[in-house]
Amino acid sequence: QVFGSMRKEGLQVTILSTCPVADYKSQESTLTLPSPFLKALKTKEFKEQVCCPLLEQPNIVRDLPAAVLSYCQVWQIPAVLYLCYTDVIKLDTVTIEAFKPLLSSKTLKSLVKDASESTKILKKLLTTNETHNNIYI
Repeated sequence: QVFGSMRKEGLQVTILSTCPVADYKSQESTLTLPSPFLKALKTKEFKEQVCCPLLEQPNIVRDLPAAVLSYCQVWQIPAVLYLCYTDVIKLDTVTIEAFKPLLSSKTLKSLVKDASESTKILKKLLTTNETHNNIYI
């Protein structure tokens, strides 16, 4: 529905998502992998340099990120998915920091005013969110 109301000319899509590191398939043990880490998957039309290694087979992407990337591939829209493999269940500053290299990408660079303040702002946002998620007995 979102894409139905957008013009497809000149559109470029960037998808950010997280996934449990236990879902990552590799010949290397997941215990030795530095967590969190980024992998990318892109459509054929995406011509820019990706900011991390590409996702290797036999790894798969599911749910909404897979649906968006598939839609972009079918409709020939340049798109890239950055998938952060993490060992935590709840989003935290360490996991979000893994996405920091993307701030220098051509697509996202124009959205960033001052990357030096990003860590402090993220900590403040997550601390506020944690307060609302607590149950007091």
